[in-house]
Amino acid sequence: MSLFFDYTLDGVANGMIYAALALALVLIYRATRIINFAQGAAGMLTTFIAFSLLSRGWGYWWAFTAVLIIGFAIGAVTERVLIRPLHGKSELNPVIVTIGLLVVFEGLAGAIYGNASRGFPAAFSQSGLKVGSTVVAFSHFDLFILIAVLAMMAATLVLFRFTSLGLRMRASAFSREIARLLGVRVGLLLTLGWALAGIAGSLAGLLVAPTSSFGPYYMDLILVYGFTAAVIGGLESPVGALVGGIISGLCISYVGGYLGSGLEPLGALALLMVALMVRPEGLFSRPPARRV
Repeated sequence: MSLFFDYTLDGVANGMIYAALALALVLIYRATRIINFAQGAAGMLTTFIAFSLLSRGWGYWWAFTAVLIIGFAIGAVTERVLIRPLHGKSELNPVIVTIGLLVVFEGLAGAIYGNASRGFPAAFSQSGLKVGSTVVAFSHFDLFILIAVLAMMAATLVLFRFTSLGLRMRASAFSREIARLLGVRVGLLLTLGWALAGIAGSLAGLLVAPTSSFGPYYMDLILVYGFTAAVIGGLESPVGALVGGIISGLCISYVGGYLGSGLEPLGALALLMVALMVRPEGLFSRPPARRV
């Protein structure tokens, strides 16, 4: 029972990271119907930038804030320079561009920083919390992950549900042409959606780096888990990203704990296949209407 409790806590902590990356994928997909395969690599690159800033004597929170701003800028530039010119062309073109950007980001990080794995400092202690006389598998840093991702999710919900900016973003995602006719600056809002996704991806990179081997490819598997979470929750639902992240984190943690960590990717693949077979539109998305 103690092991099950520890695996559950570990799954929740990791699931929040997957939820952050899933949110980044959702923000882009709901606006442009594009899966950004470079989202994890962009988070990796900004984390390396944070590593450089810390190495130069920057305080942790200054570097943390600066990297979120850089992630915002990378997302905005990517949409404006690479994605927008492809509007109206083959749907395969943006997919190829994001895959190419994945290769570029990882190659750039490898060329500048090398391919060796290294450690990344955590904001708080990674020792298990002590509850009474028992030490649980949930640290101060895990608590920070939980609070940071929940705060980002709450900010996203407030933006989309209770602000005029969020309403315009939802209208642009629903129908660009109608939104343009109503005077909405659709292009600017699409750029903003990619920029916000850049913040979410950068946050995911910063949160996962202290818990794994930090190198140019450390976000590749996290992207798979984040994509699984996004599919489970629904590729158009920020709330679904959170729920899907927790479900993915728990399932992957149980597989790794009881069957071995080497089977975690297979566990994620099995979970994705089940989700696609049982409810392909996701838990929080409505199935498409059909004419009869």
